[in-house]
Amino acid sequence: QVQLHESGGGSVQAVGSLRLSCAASGIDLRDYRSLCLAWFRLVPGKEREGMAAIETDGSARYTDSLKGRFTISSDKAKYILYLEMNNLKPEDTAMYYCAADRPFHCNPQPKSFDYWGQGTQVTVAS
Repeated sequence: QVQLHESGGGSVQAVGSLRLSCAASGIDLRDYRSLCLAWFRLVPGKEREGMAAIETDGSARYTDSLKGRFTISSDKAKYILYLEMNNLKPEDTAMYYCAADRPFHCNPQPKSFDYWGQGTQVTVAS
């Protein structure tokens, strides 16, 4: 069973940048390459928000409201998923989670993913 571990969160000033990483373990490379990988975030009191997902062929899908500032990528050989975040805003403050699974459609929909990391906190100060 795949395990996921996020890192790279922290505190940053508005308009700053962060790169989050999600390392996978407990899975061989062939199976890892077959996964749809995604990023989500959660603000207390709100529903988990899907941000971006990356297909097995490397193509990415983004939530429309987040296009332009966030980039999802992966280094499959290293079992790592990334989320590059630029021009951060205070409203980006949240717990960020990575997830993995093999949904029929690789979209950042929380209900499509069974495997989740523990999250990494991002705080953006104004």
